[in-house]
Amino acid sequence: MGFDGAMRAAIAEAERIKGTTYPNPPVGAVVLDAAGDIVGRGATEPVGGAHAEVVALRAAGERARGGTAVVTLEPCNHHGRTPPCVDALLAAGISTVVYAVADPNPVAADGAGRLAAAGVGTVPGVLADEVAAGSLREWLHKLRTGRPHVTWKVAGSIDGRSAAADGTSQWITSPQARADVHLRRAAADAVIVGTGTVFADDPALTARTSDGALYDRQPLRVVVGLREIGANYKVRNADSPTELLRTRDPAEVLRALGDRTDLFLESGPALASAFLRAGYVDRILAYVAPILIGGPNTIVDAVGVDTLAQAPRWRYDGVDRVGPDVLLSLVPA
Repeated sequence: MGFDGAMRAAIAEAERIKGTTYPNPPVGAVVLDAAGDIVGRGATEPVGGAHAEVVALRAAGERARGGTAVVTLEPCNHHGRTPPCVDALLAAGISTVVYAVADPNPVAADGAGRLAAAGVGTVPGVLADEVAAGSLREWLHKLRTGRPHVTWKVAGSIDGRSAAADGTSQWITSPQARADVHLRRAAADAVIVGTGTVFADDPALTARTSDGALYDRQPLRVVVGLREIGANYKVRNADSPTELLRTRDPAEVLRALGDRTDLFLESGPALASAFLRAGYVDRILAYVAPILIGGPNTIVDAVGVDTLAQAPRWRYDGVDRVGPDVLLSLVPA
């Protein structure tokens, strides 16, 4: 198997456990034997557990000797809650380590240097852009900026409306799009809405399968605003923890959730506009349905743009079909 194919297998392992590893990054690894066949797969366990390389090496056993480890992040070179992954790779007799992204954390960095000094071949940068924009996107952002990564999820019509004139909005997008949203919720640390959304739609904000069952992992539900939310609303049920933040300031929201990495903003136009004006939206996921609605209910309120020259530019990070809808992923240009 080539390095690209092996790295994609490692990426699949990382995606499988995304959202379960904080504060550690969601890393995937595979081990190839001397013939180039996958003999071990692994992903980072919840905090306190083994890192991806160790899990994959355990699965490979003696077949790892003389083989290759393929990892989405450069193996760590420090002793934290667990010993350095470099130690495990050397003890297993790995001859080559292939990794996508260099570890930017100065505490854990230069695992590749230590491996090379011990005579292990290293191949950096394999599918680095794919990993950095995928499974490690939020963790790398948190390490770089010191604040959680915010994805604004919005669903609307092709003319930018979130509801009809009478307020009806269920459902503009398709069941396939809603299923995709629930998968992303299950991988997020927190889902954020404003009180207006709670009063208008009474959303549960849980992550559910297509038959309505709860996923094993649920995000923290965060309601932002000054109005009281009664116990009768779905966000106050026992399906997932809920935090009520008495503020309208996005900076205060991020400070309150500063121990998190991946925030999923599903708010209405007012709170979304506040995050956009503050420059705190790091990615837009826009589910666009092939429907025309018109009317006053736009997906976003004023964002501080009085003339076209002031409008911030975004670039497409991905364009995908989700059932009959289109999913646009955008990041600041």
